[in-house]
Amino acid sequence: MLATTLRRTTATAARLNTTRCFASAPVDFDHFSSGWEKDSSEYQTEGKFHIETFNKISPLGLARFPSKNYEVKEDWENNNAHAILLRSHKLQESEVDVSVRAIARCGAGTNNVPVARMSELGIPVFNTPGANANAVKELVICGLFLGSRRLIAGINHMTQLGEQGLQKERVEKDKSMFGGREIAGKTLAIIGMGHIGAATAREASALGMKTVGYDPALSIESALKLPREISIADSISSAVAEADYISLNIPYIKGEGGTHGIIGKDVLSHMKNDAVVLNFARGELVDSDAMKEYLDAGDGRYISDFPDDLLWNHKNAILLPHLGASTEEAEETAAAMAADTIQAYLEHGTIQNSVNFPAAALPERKEGSIRVTVATQNVPGMLAYISDVFAKHGINILQQINTSRGDLAYNVIDVELGADTIDLKDLQKELTMHDGVLSSRILFGVAGAGYARNIEGSYFV
Repeated sequence: MLATTLRRTTATAARLNTTRCFASAPVDFDHFSSGWEKDSSEYQTEGKFHIETFNKISPLGLARFPSKNYEVKEDWENNNAHAILLRSHKLQESEVDVSVRAIARCGAGTNNVPVARMSELGIPVFNTPGANANAVKELVICGLFLGSRRLIAGINHMTQLGEQGLQKERVEKDKSMFGGREIAGKTLAIIGMGHIGAATAREASALGMKTVGYDPALSIESALKLPREISIADSISSAVAEADYISLNIPYIKGEGGTHGIIGKDVLSHMKNDAVVLNFARGELVDSDAMKEYLDAGDGRYISDFPDDLLWNHKNAILLPHLGASTEEAEETAAAMAADTIQAYLEHGTIQNSVNFPAAALPERKEGSIRVTVATQNVPGMLAYISDVFAKHGINILQQINTSRGDLAYNVIDVELGADTIDLKDLQKELTMHDGVLSSRILFGVAGAGYARNIEGSYFV
């Protein structure tokens, strides 16, 4: 039994029927009829969406939520948040109440969110691809210089000399210890050419570098952003073979066929012995033992934005404390993007930038109509069943979209209102409790209402 469902109980249910006049006809629907463990009028407050935040989210980004229809705070004591926004907080299933419709991560990676479990529960998880691209790109460029000149070692040496009062005496004698090379004319291999990879390629080209890229999933959008001079390789090994610098910009994927330790002995054996590896993607992409052997054997360098228990004190490694997206601008952009995505979903049922749900969008619903969304397992017969339920209740479908992704399917349906009262209580329960349906929503302008879940055969509305 889902742990969070224990916060609500049908034993204390007090049925609440809600009627709202919409266009030419009243709409009758259920709202919090399942009851709650605590007796609180806040559970039955309509008119605002409740947004729960973890970590410190940029206030400028959160300001995108209009206060008229949204209330944002860190802790909802009554566990009735409608959406969650977070950054690095490792979200637990117990923190996701049955009232949660969506989760948005202010950043690209979603390793800190139990995405697979959220998919099983019919909850879309969103991210903000490209929001931190400029910040990470700038740090990658910084990494190029850190790997070209022994700047960190030189700074530390000057600090030691300063403590001894010997800076002026020794500076000219000791500077040869920290020689380096220029990046102009050198070759940068870019592994993964999404938002960050494409931006890095453009900047490197502008600095006079030759660029070669590898990305088996290169999109048309990203390809159009690449510099004209870039060469495209057919494998990681061929991309790095002649590279002086290698920038990793790929996601971390666990399991067979994933990217865990993808930069291992095989790939490293194809590199020049003095190549510089820049890892501002994920620490787990690099096999630390293999990287140590590579650094020990030659004059290669490893610049990473992640901790490493094996390489932390290696003379040819520089490890940064995960600073890639730690700029005020990136945090504001990511928070604003997450807020806009959540609003589009809560208010219109639109899916964009989801890591587990299919993209879906219908035009603005017409006056005199209401919108219904249904999340289901991706199995045969679901669309026919949904259509049959509306037909059975004498409701005409004006427009709809059905999309799927993996094991999930998502439906957005606009239906016509007649002159009589539209009773959606029985219709929504019939839709939601069908085997394979995960959740349904009725969208018609009342924030926070109209959401139903099918959790292990129990109906929560």
